[in-house]
Amino acid sequence: MLRLIFLAALAGFSRASDVLEFTDDDFDSGIQNLDLILVEFYAPWCGHCKRLAPEYEAAATRLKGIVPLAKVDCTAHSSTCSKFGVNGYPTLKIFRSGEVSGPYDGPRSADGIVSFLKKQAGPASVELTTEGDFEKFIADKDASVVGFFADNSSPAYTEFQNAAKDLRENYRFAHTSVEALLKSQGVDGEGVILFRPPRLSNKFEDGSVKFSGEKCTKNTIKTFIKDSVFGICPHMTDDNKDQLRGKDLLVAYYDVDYDKNPKGSNYWRNRVMKVAKSFLDQGKELRFAVASKQSFSHDLSEFGLDAQGEVPVVAMRTAGGDKYVMTEEFTRDGKALESFLRDYFDGKLKRYLKSEPIPENNDGPVKILVAENFDAIANDDSKDALIEFYAPWCGHCKSLEPKYTELAEKLANDPNLVIAKMDATANDVPSPYEVSGFPTIYFAPAGSKMQPKKYEGGREVSDFIAFLKREASNPVIVQEEPEKKRIYEGDL
Repeated sequence: MLRLIFLAALAGFSRASDVLEFTDDDFDSGIQNLDLILVEFYAPWCGHCKRLAPEYEAAATRLKGIVPLAKVDCTAHSSTCSKFGVNGYPTLKIFRSGEVSGPYDGPRSADGIVSFLKKQAGPASVELTTEGDFEKFIADKDASVVGFFADNSSPAYTEFQNAAKDLRENYRFAHTSVEALLKSQGVDGEGVILFRPPRLSNKFEDGSVKFSGEKCTKNTIKTFIKDSVFGICPHMTDDNKDQLRGKDLLVAYYDVDYDKNPKGSNYWRNRVMKVAKSFLDQGKELRFAVASKQSFSHDLSEFGLDAQGEVPVVAMRTAGGDKYVMTEEFTRDGKALESFLRDYFDGKLKRYLKSEPIPENNDGPVKILVAENFDAIANDDSKDALIEFYAPWCGHCKSLEPKYTELAEKLANDPNLVIAKMDATANDVPSPYEVSGFPTIYFAPAGSKMQPKKYEGGREVSDFIAFLKREASNPVIVQEEPEKKRIYEGDL
Protein backbone atom coordinates (compact mmCIF):
# COMPACT_ATOMS: atom_id res chain seq x y z
CA MET A 1 0.00 0.00 0.00
CA LEU A 2 2.80 2.40 0.95
CA ARG A 3 4.55 1.58 -2.30
CA LEU A 4 1.41 2.49 -4.29
CA ILE A 5 1.09 5.79 -2.43
CA PHE A 6 4.76 6.54 -3.08
CA LEU A 7 4.41 5.78 -6.80
CA ALA A 8 1.28 7.93 -7.07
CA ALA A 9 3.03 10.81 -5.35
CA LEU A 10 6.07 10.35 -7.56
CA ALA A 11 3.88 10.41 -10.67
CA GLY A 12 2.29 13.64 -9.47
CA PHE A 13 5.65 15.26 -8.86
CA SER A 14 7.11 14.14 -12.16
CA ARG A 15 4.16 15.08 -14.37
CA ALA A 16 5.51 16.93 -17.38
CA SER A 17 4.49 20.57 -17.64
CA ASP A 18 2.70 21.79 -20.75
CA VAL A 19 4.48 25.15 -20.41
CA LEU A 20 7.68 25.28 -22.48
CA GLU A 21 10.80 26.54 -20.68
CA PHE A 22 13.31 28.60 -22.67
CA THR A 23 16.81 29.78 -21.82
CA ASP A 24 19.17 32.36 -23.27
CA ASP A 25 20.57 29.61 -25.49
CA ASP A 26 17.39 28.32 -27.09
CA PHE A 27 14.85 31.17 -26.89
CA ASP A 28 15.30 32.57 -30.41
CA SER A 29 15.43 29.16 -32.08
CA GLY A 30 12.48 27.95 -30.01
CA ILE A 31 10.05 30.65 -31.15
CA GLN A 32 11.22 31.60 -34.65
CA ASN A 33 9.10 29.02 -36.50
CA LEU A 34 5.95 29.42 -34.39
CA ASP A 35 3.03 31.37 -35.83
CA LEU A 36 1.94 32.38 -32.33
CA ILE A 37 3.23 31.89 -28.79
CA LEU A 38 2.66 33.53 -25.41
CA VAL A 39 5.77 33.92 -23.23
CA GLU A 40 5.87 34.70 -19.51
CA PHE A 41 9.02 36.38 -18.20
CA TYR A 42 9.14 35.67 -14.46
CA ALA A 43 11.22 35.46 -11.30
CA PRO A 44 10.90 32.47 -8.92
CA TRP A 45 10.58 34.73 -5.85
CA CYS A 46 7.80 36.89 -7.37
CA GLY A 47 4.48 36.53 -5.54
CA HIS A 48 2.40 37.55 -8.56
CA CYS A 49 4.25 34.94 -10.64
CA LYS A 50 3.47 32.24 -8.07
CA ARG A 51 -0.22 33.16 -8.17
CA LEU A 52 -0.25 33.10 -11.96
CA ALA A 53 1.57 29.73 -12.22
CA PRO A 54 -1.42 27.33 -11.80
CA GLU A 55 -3.63 29.42 -14.12
CA TYR A 56 -0.86 29.60 -16.72
CA GLU A 57 -0.28 25.84 -16.50
CA ALA A 58 -4.01 25.11 -16.85
CA ALA A 59 -4.23 27.40 -19.88
CA ALA A 60 -1.21 25.69 -21.49
CA THR A 61 -2.89 22.29 -21.09
CA ARG A 62 -6.17 23.49 -22.59
CA LEU A 63 -4.37 25.18 -25.50
CA LYS A 64 -2.05 22.25 -26.25
CA GLY A 65 -1.91 21.75 -30.00
CA ILE A 66 -3.50 25.17 -30.60
CA VAL A 67 -1.18 27.82 -29.13
CA PRO A 68 1.96 27.04 -27.10
CA LEU A 69 2.73 28.82 -23.82
CA ALA A 70 6.29 29.32 -22.60
CA LYS A 71 8.22 30.93 -19.76
CA VAL A 72 11.69 32.34 -19.11
CA ASP A 73 13.31 32.60 -15.67
CA CYS A 74 14.79 36.09 -15.75
CA THR A 75 16.99 35.47 -12.72
CA ALA A 76 18.83 32.77 -14.67
CA HIS A 77 18.47 34.07 -18.25
CA SER A 78 18.76 37.83 -17.93
CA SER A 79 20.08 38.37 -21.46
CA THR A 80 16.78 37.37 -23.09
CA CYS A 81 14.74 39.36 -20.57
CA SER A 82 16.85 42.47 -21.10
CA LYS A 83 16.55 42.10 -24.86
CA PHE A 84 12.76 42.43 -24.60
CA GLY A 85 12.75 45.25 -22.04
CA VAL A 86 11.43 43.21 -19.11
CA ASN A 87 11.54 45.32 -15.94
CA GLY A 88 8.76 43.79 -13.85
CA TYR A 89 7.34 40.35 -13.10
CA PRO A 90 5.46 38.66 -14.50
CA THR A 91 5.67 40.24 -17.96
CA LEU A 92 3.73 38.45 -20.71
CA LYS A 93 4.39 39.05 -24.38
CA ILE A 94 2.89 37.70 -27.60
CA PHE A 95 5.29 36.59 -30.33
CA ARG A 96 4.46 35.87 -33.98
CA SER A 97 7.03 34.13 -36.20
CA GLY A 98 9.85 34.99 -33.82
CA GLU A 99 9.00 38.69 -33.44
CA VAL A 100 7.27 40.54 -30.60
CA SER A 101 3.67 41.22 -31.61
CA GLY A 102 2.78 43.12 -28.44
CA PRO A 103 2.19 42.79 -24.69
CA TYR A 104 -0.47 40.50 -23.28
CA ASP A 105 -2.73 42.76 -21.20
CA GLY A 106 -5.66 40.37 -20.85
CA PRO A 107 -7.01 38.52 -17.80
CA ARG A 108 -4.54 36.53 -15.70
CA SER A 109 -6.90 33.56 -15.39
CA ALA A 110 -6.86 30.31 -17.35
CA ASP A 111 -10.27 31.12 -18.89
CA GLY A 112 -9.12 34.59 -19.89
CA ILE A 113 -5.84 33.41 -21.41
CA VAL A 114 -7.54 30.60 -23.33
CA SER A 115 -10.28 32.87 -24.66
CA PHE A 116 -7.79 35.52 -25.74
CA LEU A 117 -5.36 33.17 -27.49
CA LYS A 118 -8.05 31.22 -29.31
CA LYS A 119 -9.07 34.49 -30.93
CA GLN A 120 -5.44 35.14 -31.84
CA ALA A 121 -4.76 31.72 -33.35
CA GLY A 122 -5.18 31.12 -37.08
CA PRO A 123 -6.53 33.67 -39.56
CA ALA A 124 -8.13 36.91 -38.36
CA SER A 125 -11.35 35.89 -40.15
CA VAL A 126 -12.56 32.30 -40.55
CA GLU A 127 -14.07 31.25 -43.88
CA LEU A 128 -17.55 29.71 -43.62
CA THR A 129 -18.35 27.29 -46.42
CA THR A 130 -21.58 25.64 -45.24
CA GLU A 131 -24.79 26.64 -43.47
CA GLY A 132 -23.72 24.36 -40.62
CA ASP A 133 -20.46 26.27 -40.21
CA PHE A 134 -22.41 29.53 -40.15
CA GLU A 135 -24.94 28.39 -37.54
CA LYS A 136 -22.19 27.01 -35.30
CA PHE A 137 -20.12 30.20 -35.58
CA ILE A 138 -22.90 32.62 -34.60
CA ALA A 139 -24.06 30.32 -31.75
CA ASP A 140 -20.93 31.14 -29.73
CA LYS A 141 -21.17 32.82 -26.31
CA ASP A 142 -19.39 35.88 -27.74
CA ALA A 143 -20.66 38.22 -30.43
CA SER A 144 -19.80 37.33 -34.05
CA VAL A 145 -19.05 39.57 -37.02
CA VAL A 146 -19.63 38.03 -40.44
CA GLY A 147 -18.71 39.54 -43.79
CA PHE A 148 -20.81 38.45 -46.81
CA PHE A 149 -19.16 38.85 -50.22
CA ALA A 150 -19.99 37.55 -53.68
CA ASP A 151 -16.26 36.87 -54.13
CA ASN A 152 -12.99 37.66 -52.38
CA SER A 153 -11.73 40.13 -54.95
CA SER A 154 -13.86 43.12 -53.93
CA PRO A 155 -12.35 46.16 -52.13
CA ALA A 156 -14.93 45.67 -49.36
CA TYR A 157 -13.55 42.19 -48.66
CA THR A 158 -10.03 43.61 -48.27
CA GLU A 159 -11.29 46.34 -45.93
CA PHE A 160 -13.16 43.74 -43.88
CA GLN A 161 -10.02 41.62 -43.51
CA ASN A 162 -8.02 44.66 -42.40
CA ALA A 163 -10.64 45.50 -39.77
CA ALA A 164 -10.57 41.89 -38.56
CA LYS A 165 -6.77 42.00 -38.16
CA ASP A 166 -7.02 45.18 -36.09
CA LEU A 167 -9.81 43.96 -33.81
CA ARG A 168 -9.14 40.22 -33.57
CA GLU A 169 -8.10 40.53 -29.92
CA ASN A 170 -11.60 41.58 -28.88
CA TYR A 171 -14.05 40.22 -31.46
CA ARG A 172 -14.71 37.11 -33.58
CA PHE A 173 -14.71 37.42 -37.38
CA ALA A 174 -15.80 35.18 -40.24
CA HIS A 175 -16.57 35.64 -43.92
CA THR A 176 -18.46 33.73 -46.58
CA SER A 177 -19.32 33.80 -50.28
CA VAL A 178 -21.89 31.00 -50.14
CA GLU A 179 -24.84 32.28 -52.16
CA ALA A 180 -27.43 30.54 -49.99
CA LEU A 181 -26.09 32.31 -46.89
CA LEU A 182 -26.13 35.71 -48.59
CA LYS A 183 -29.76 35.16 -49.59
CA SER A 184 -30.79 33.86 -46.16
CA GLN A 185 -29.44 37.02 -44.52
CA GLY A 186 -30.89 39.36 -47.13
CA VAL A 187 -27.46 40.46 -48.38
CA ASP A 188 -27.35 41.78 -51.93
CA GLY A 189 -23.78 41.38 -53.21
CA GLU A 190 -21.88 42.29 -50.06
CA GLY A 191 -22.45 43.32 -46.45
CA VAL A 192 -21.37 42.99 -42.83
CA ILE A 193 -23.63 41.72 -40.05
CA LEU A 194 -22.95 41.63 -36.31
CA PHE A 195 -24.67 38.74 -34.51
CA ARG A 196 -25.16 39.02 -30.78
CA PRO A 197 -24.88 35.81 -28.70
CA PRO A 198 -28.11 33.76 -28.89
CA ARG A 199 -28.12 33.25 -25.12
CA LEU A 200 -28.50 37.03 -24.72
CA SER A 201 -31.48 37.27 -27.10
CA ASN A 202 -34.34 39.41 -25.81
CA LYS A 203 -37.47 41.27 -26.92
CA PHE A 204 -35.95 44.73 -26.49
CA GLU A 205 -33.43 44.62 -29.36
CA ASP A 206 -32.62 42.68 -32.52
CA GLY A 207 -30.26 39.73 -32.33
CA SER A 208 -28.29 41.00 -35.30
CA VAL A 209 -27.34 44.40 -36.70
CA LYS A 210 -26.48 45.16 -40.34
CA PHE A 211 -23.75 47.58 -41.32
CA SER A 212 -25.52 50.52 -42.94
CA GLY A 213 -22.65 52.86 -43.75
CA GLU A 214 -22.35 54.40 -47.20
CA LYS A 215 -18.90 52.95 -47.79
CA CYS A 216 -17.41 49.74 -46.40
CA THR A 217 -13.93 50.72 -45.18
CA LYS A 218 -11.74 49.41 -42.39
CA ASN A 219 -12.53 52.38 -40.16
CA THR A 220 -16.28 52.45 -40.80
CA ILE A 221 -16.48 48.72 -40.07
CA LYS A 222 -14.50 49.14 -36.84
CA THR A 223 -16.75 52.01 -35.72
CA PHE A 224 -19.88 49.98 -36.56
CA ILE A 225 -18.68 47.04 -34.45
CA LYS A 226 -17.69 49.12 -31.42
CA ASP A 227 -21.00 51.02 -31.51
CA SER A 228 -23.19 47.94 -31.94
CA VAL A 229 -21.55 44.96 -30.26
CA PHE A 230 -22.80 45.38 -26.71
CA GLY A 231 -26.41 46.35 -27.29
CA ILE A 232 -28.60 47.64 -24.49
CA CYS A 233 -27.29 45.52 -21.61
CA PRO A 234 -24.43 43.06 -22.18
CA HIS A 235 -23.00 40.48 -19.80
CA MET A 236 -19.82 42.00 -18.34
CA THR A 237 -16.95 39.53 -18.00
CA ASP A 238 -13.20 39.64 -17.41
CA ASP A 239 -12.76 39.62 -21.20
CA ASN A 240 -14.88 42.70 -22.01
CA LYS A 241 -14.84 44.75 -18.79
CA ASP A 242 -12.16 47.16 -20.01
CA GLN A 243 -14.12 47.93 -23.18
CA LEU A 244 -17.30 48.58 -21.21
CA ARG A 245 -15.69 50.77 -18.58
CA GLY A 246 -14.58 53.45 -21.02
CA LYS A 247 -17.84 55.36 -20.49
CA ASP A 248 -20.38 56.00 -17.72
CA LEU A 249 -21.53 52.50 -16.73
CA LEU A 250 -24.33 51.11 -14.54
CA VAL A 251 -23.98 47.46 -13.49
CA ALA A 252 -26.47 45.13 -11.84
CA TYR A 253 -24.60 42.46 -9.85
CA TYR A 254 -26.28 39.14 -9.02
CA ASP A 255 -25.90 35.39 -9.63
CA VAL A 256 -25.21 35.68 -13.36
CA ASP A 257 -24.30 32.23 -14.70
CA TYR A 258 -25.11 31.54 -18.34
CA ASP A 259 -23.64 28.03 -18.18
CA LYS A 260 -25.66 26.69 -15.26
CA ASN A 261 -28.62 29.08 -15.07
CA PRO A 262 -29.26 30.98 -18.32
CA LYS A 263 -32.97 31.39 -17.62
CA GLY A 264 -32.42 32.91 -14.18
CA SER A 265 -29.60 35.08 -15.49
CA ASN A 266 -31.87 36.56 -18.16
CA TYR A 267 -34.80 36.97 -15.75
CA TRP A 268 -33.12 39.85 -13.93
CA ARG A 269 -31.29 41.10 -17.01
CA ASN A 270 -34.60 41.62 -18.82
CA ARG A 271 -35.82 43.76 -15.95
CA VAL A 272 -32.71 45.90 -16.16
CA MET A 273 -33.10 46.12 -19.95
CA LYS A 274 -36.70 47.30 -19.75
CA VAL A 275 -35.70 50.27 -17.61
CA ALA A 276 -32.50 50.88 -19.58
CA LYS A 277 -34.36 51.04 -22.89
CA SER A 278 -36.81 53.62 -21.58
CA PHE A 279 -33.95 55.97 -20.63
CA LEU A 280 -31.91 55.28 -23.77
CA ASP A 281 -34.98 56.05 -25.88
CA GLN A 282 -35.01 59.47 -24.18
CA GLY A 283 -31.49 60.07 -25.45
CA LYS A 284 -29.78 59.58 -22.08
CA GLU A 285 -26.06 58.78 -22.26
CA LEU A 286 -25.30 55.73 -20.12
CA ARG A 287 -24.11 52.15 -20.57
CA PHE A 288 -25.77 49.24 -18.79
CA ALA A 289 -24.49 45.75 -17.96
CA VAL A 290 -25.09 42.75 -15.72
CA ALA A 291 -22.24 40.93 -13.96
CA SER A 292 -21.64 38.00 -11.66
CA LYS A 293 -21.36 39.11 -8.06
CA GLN A 294 -18.93 36.23 -7.45
CA SER A 295 -16.61 37.19 -10.33
CA PHE A 296 -16.73 40.89 -9.45
CA SER A 297 -16.59 40.72 -5.67
CA HIS A 298 -13.83 43.35 -5.74
CA ASP A 299 -16.26 45.78 -7.40
CA LEU A 300 -18.83 45.15 -4.69
CA SER A 301 -16.21 45.87 -2.04
CA GLU A 302 -15.28 49.12 -3.79
CA PHE A 303 -18.94 50.17 -3.66
CA GLY A 304 -19.48 48.99 -0.09
CA LEU A 305 -22.17 46.56 -1.25
CA ASP A 306 -23.33 43.30 0.30
CA ALA A 307 -24.82 40.96 -2.32
CA GLN A 308 -26.07 38.15 -0.08
CA GLY A 309 -29.64 38.10 -1.38
CA GLU A 310 -31.21 36.92 -4.62
CA VAL A 311 -32.05 40.31 -6.10
CA PRO A 312 -29.43 42.39 -7.93
CA VAL A 313 -27.50 45.20 -6.30
CA VAL A 314 -26.82 48.20 -8.52
CA ALA A 315 -23.87 50.57 -8.75
CA MET A 316 -22.63 53.10 -11.25
CA ARG A 317 -19.18 54.45 -12.10
CA THR A 318 -18.70 57.41 -14.42
CA ALA A 319 -15.85 57.76 -16.88
CA GLY A 320 -14.44 60.40 -14.52
CA GLY A 321 -14.36 57.94 -11.61
CA ASP A 322 -17.39 59.18 -9.63
CA LYS A 323 -19.34 56.36 -7.96
CA TYR A 324 -23.05 56.04 -7.14
CA VAL A 325 -24.83 53.22 -5.31
CA MET A 326 -28.53 52.33 -5.40
CA THR A 327 -29.48 51.99 -1.73
CA GLU A 328 -33.12 51.00 -2.31
CA GLU A 329 -33.70 47.30 -2.89
CA PHE A 330 -34.07 46.26 -6.53
CA THR A 331 -37.73 45.55 -7.32
CA ARG A 332 -39.15 43.20 -9.93
CA ASP A 333 -41.22 45.98 -11.48
CA GLY A 334 -38.10 48.11 -12.00
CA LYS A 335 -39.51 51.11 -10.10
CA ALA A 336 -36.52 51.37 -7.74
CA LEU A 337 -34.09 51.41 -10.64
CA GLU A 338 -36.20 53.99 -12.48
CA SER A 339 -36.19 56.25 -9.43
CA PHE A 340 -32.42 55.86 -8.99
CA LEU A 341 -31.77 56.80 -12.62
CA ARG A 342 -34.13 59.78 -12.54
CA ASP A 343 -32.30 61.12 -9.50
CA TYR A 344 -28.96 60.54 -11.21
CA PHE A 345 -29.90 62.41 -14.38
CA ASP A 346 -31.51 65.18 -12.31
CA GLY A 347 -28.27 65.60 -10.35
CA LYS A 348 -29.86 64.63 -7.04
CA LEU A 349 -27.65 61.67 -6.12
CA LYS A 350 -24.81 61.97 -3.65
CA ARG A 351 -21.53 60.44 -4.79
CA TYR A 352 -20.45 57.30 -2.96
CA LEU A 353 -17.09 57.47 -1.21
CA LYS A 354 -15.42 54.47 0.35
CA SER A 355 -14.17 56.03 3.53
CA GLU A 356 -13.02 55.20 7.00
CA PRO A 357 -14.74 57.23 9.75
CA ILE A 358 -13.40 60.75 10.20
CA PRO A 359 -11.00 60.60 13.17
CA GLU A 360 -12.44 62.10 16.35
CA ASN A 361 -8.99 63.36 17.31
CA ASN A 362 -6.70 64.51 14.52
CA ASP A 363 -4.28 66.69 16.48
CA GLY A 364 -1.12 64.68 15.81
CA PRO A 365 1.73 66.06 13.70
CA VAL A 366 0.71 63.80 10.77
CA LYS A 367 -2.89 64.51 9.81
CA ILE A 368 -4.99 61.42 9.13
CA LEU A 369 -6.87 61.66 5.86
CA VAL A 370 -9.95 59.64 4.94
CA ALA A 371 -12.12 60.10 1.88
CA GLU A 372 -14.69 62.14 3.83
CA ASN A 373 -12.21 64.72 5.16
CA PHE A 374 -9.76 64.87 2.27
CA ASP A 375 -11.18 68.08 0.82
CA ALA A 376 -11.26 69.85 4.16
CA ILE A 377 -7.63 69.05 5.03
CA ALA A 378 -5.58 68.21 1.93
CA ASN A 379 -7.48 70.50 -0.44
CA ASP A 380 -7.42 73.53 1.87
CA ASP A 381 -6.40 76.01 -0.82
CA SER A 382 -4.54 78.24 1.63
CA LYS A 383 -1.99 75.57 2.57
CA ASP A 384 0.57 73.35 0.87
CA ALA A 385 0.15 69.63 1.61
CA LEU A 386 2.51 66.67 1.51
CA ILE A 387 0.42 63.49 1.30
CA GLU A 388 1.53 59.90 1.72
CA PHE A 389 -0.78 57.21 0.31
CA TYR A 390 0.05 53.94 2.07
CA ALA A 391 -1.12 50.39 2.74
CA PRO A 392 -1.09 48.95 6.30
CA TRP A 393 0.67 45.78 5.12
CA CYS A 394 3.36 47.58 3.09
CA GLY A 395 6.89 47.04 4.46
CA HIS A 396 8.27 50.18 2.80
CA CYS A 397 5.46 52.22 4.37
CA LYS A 398 6.30 50.83 7.82
CA SER A 399 9.96 51.75 7.32
CA LEU A 400 8.99 55.27 6.27
CA GLU A 401 6.60 55.89 9.18
CA PRO A 402 9.08 57.06 11.88
CA LYS A 403 10.86 59.35 9.40
CA TYR A 404 7.57 60.78 8.15
CA THR A 405 6.45 61.41 11.75
CA GLU A 406 9.78 63.09 12.55
CA LEU A 407 9.32 65.30 9.48
CA ALA A 408 5.85 66.32 10.64
CA GLU A 409 7.13 67.10 14.12
CA LYS A 410 9.86 69.34 12.70
CA LEU A 411 7.27 71.23 10.63
CA ALA A 412 4.52 71.32 13.27
CA ASN A 413 4.89 75.10 13.78
CA ASP A 414 4.49 75.93 10.08
CA PRO A 415 0.92 77.29 9.65
CA ASN A 416 1.13 77.08 5.85
CA LEU A 417 2.00 73.40 5.52
CA VAL A 418 0.13 70.12 6.15
CA ILE A 419 1.86 66.76 6.47
CA ALA A 420 -0.76 64.03 5.98
CA LYS A 421 -1.30 60.38 5.12
CA MET A 422 -4.14 58.21 3.84
CA ASP A 423 -4.73 54.45 3.89
CA ALA A 424 -5.36 53.97 0.17
CA THR A 425 -6.71 50.45 0.70
CA ALA A 426 -9.55 51.63 2.96
CA ASN A 427 -10.45 54.90 1.24
CA ASP A 428 -11.19 56.08 -2.27
CA VAL A 429 -8.20 57.95 -3.63
CA PRO A 430 -9.56 61.22 -5.05
CA SER A 431 -8.91 62.53 -8.52
CA PRO A 432 -6.39 63.58 -9.84
CA TYR A 433 -4.13 61.41 -7.65
CA GLU A 434 -2.95 58.11 -9.15
CA VAL A 435 -1.75 55.41 -6.78
CA SER A 436 -0.44 52.12 -8.16
CA GLY A 437 2.14 51.23 -5.50
CA PHE A 438 2.99 51.99 -1.90
CA PRO A 439 4.02 54.35 -0.53
CA THR A 440 3.08 56.99 -3.11
CA ILE A 441 3.72 60.58 -2.05
CA TYR A 442 2.34 63.77 -3.59
CA PHE A 443 2.85 67.48 -2.97
CA ALA A 444 -0.33 69.53 -3.43
CA PRO A 445 0.58 73.24 -3.61
CA ALA A 446 -1.69 75.96 -2.27
CA GLY A 447 -3.87 77.48 -4.96
CA SER A 448 -3.23 74.58 -7.34
CA LYS A 449 -4.78 71.51 -5.75
CA MET A 450 -5.80 69.90 -9.04
CA GLN A 451 -2.18 69.78 -10.24
CA PRO A 452 -0.39 67.83 -7.48
CA LYS A 453 3.25 66.87 -8.04
CA LYS A 454 4.40 63.30 -7.45
CA TYR A 455 7.34 63.17 -5.02
CA GLU A 456 10.20 61.13 -6.47
CA GLY A 457 13.00 62.13 -4.07
CA GLY A 458 14.81 60.41 -1.22
CA ARG A 459 13.04 59.12 1.88
CA GLU A 460 15.20 60.73 4.58
CA VAL A 461 13.87 63.65 6.64
CA SER A 462 16.50 65.95 5.14
CA ASP A 463 15.38 64.97 1.62
CA PHE A 464 11.78 65.93 2.35
CA ILE A 465 12.77 69.23 3.94
CA ALA A 466 15.02 70.14 1.00
CA PHE A 467 12.15 69.37 -1.39
CA LEU A 468 9.65 71.45 0.60
CA LYS A 469 12.01 74.41 0.86
CA ARG A 470 12.27 74.31 -2.91
CA GLU A 471 8.58 73.79 -3.73
CA ALA A 472 6.58 75.39 -0.88
CA SER A 473 4.51 78.49 -1.53
CA ASN A 474 5.86 80.17 1.60
CA PRO A 475 9.19 79.94 3.46
CA VAL A 476 9.25 76.68 5.40
CA ILE A 477 9.42 76.95 9.19
CA VAL A 478 11.56 74.11 10.54
CA GLN A 479 11.69 73.47 14.27
CA GLU A 480 15.31 72.67 14.98
CA GLU A 481 16.34 70.40 17.84
CA PRO A 482 17.64 72.34 20.88
CA GLU A 483 21.41 72.27 21.24
CA LYS A 484 22.65 69.91 23.90
CA LYS A 485 24.23 71.67 26.87
CA ARG A 486 27.99 71.24 26.83
CA ILE A 487 29.48 69.78 30.03
CA TYR A 488 32.97 70.75 31.19
CA GLU A 489 35.17 68.97 33.70
CA GLY A 490 34.92 71.96 36.02
CA ASP A 491 31.16 71.55 36.18
CA LEU A 492 31.44 68.04 37.54
